[in-house]
Amino acid sequence: MIVGHGDDLWRYGRPIIANFSSNVFSRVDLSGLKAHLAEHLNDIGHYPEPEPYTLEAAIAARHVIPAESVCVTGGATEAIYLIALAWRASRSTVAGPTFSEYEDACRLHGHSIETVISTGAQRSGEISRQVRDDNRDMVWLCNPNNPDGRVTPLERLLAEVKSNPDRLFVLDQSYGFFTREPLMSAAETVSSGNVLQLHSMTKRYAMPGIRLGYVVGAPQLIERIRKVRMPWSVNALAIEAGLWLCAHPDAAPIDLPALLHEAQRLRDALNRIPGIEVLPTKTHFMLCRLESGSASQLKDYLAREKGLLIRDASNFEGLGPGYFRIAAQTAEENDLLVKAIEEYLR
Repeated sequence: MIVGHGDDLWRYGRPIIANFSSNVFSRVDLSGLKAHLAEHLNDIGHYPEPEPYTLEAAIAARHVIPAESVCVTGGATEAIYLIALAWRASRSTVAGPTFSEYEDACRLHGHSIETVISTGAQRSGEISRQVRDDNRDMVWLCNPNNPDGRVTPLERLLAEVKSNPDRLFVLDQSYGFFTREPLMSAAETVSSGNVLQLHSMTKRYAMPGIRLGYVVGAPQLIERIRKVRMPWSVNALAIEAGLWLCAHPDAAPIDLPALLHEAQRLRDALNRIPGIEVLPTKTHFMLCRLESGSASQLKDYLAREKGLLIRDASNFEGLGPGYFRIAAQTAEENDLLVKAIEEYLR
């Protein structure tokens, strides 16, 4: 289960004025979506579609793939658990350090799990190590990866998928919008026959409270997931939100080049502070390491004294007590964070 995740504002009595702890970029204009949902509040008095076929068809149309290749879920996390259940008792390899729910879902459903931990330059050969070291049935890969923002090169990923047709690759692209690196497309995923691709609408549109995600894959793989999905698992307002967003693709715009530029400025500023290292990233969030002291102490100081919230990343498998994760926000908020960390380390 998820313990010690980001966005835990409820733990602190002082108001949080800037939240860096979640990988969601919070400065998104959702006024159009909120107005639309306000007009559909009466929908809570009726059951939603037992299976969200209407939304699945709309998402499929956006990706130009068959509707049978999309399975909508209550957030990407539900998709993770459904996949682990549909392929129960498989032999899974997880590329770490990464989101803990891959292992938790596999453990819950009887998988034999091997976690391959790699950081920095080691990442380049990681997929090959995973699929060749053992006769594994499944490989779980977050791309871009949480918590460090690494992206596996597309050419290498496609080569490994093609050379291992009997192995299922679970490719979590929940943060795919937030990188300019080439990623595997939905069409490539469907045609491969051995890849399941996860997406999160809640992260792209900064609405994690809605819980809305989906899986893309070959129809025979998606059908296997649908067989274990509970009826009415996606609520009426989530379905309505998804339909509206599909119909309004330009809603809630994010200037991605500007956000990534600001993320790099934040990383450079933090790396200039003695006693802290920020790892390279290909997206707007980044993994940081204190040379001494603990991230939990830094987190408490920032929250209680400055009203700034970061993510203690020490509970990611393979990371030590000094690791924390942040996601770039506005320039003004980022400057507040840099100044506060400077004060703390002094």
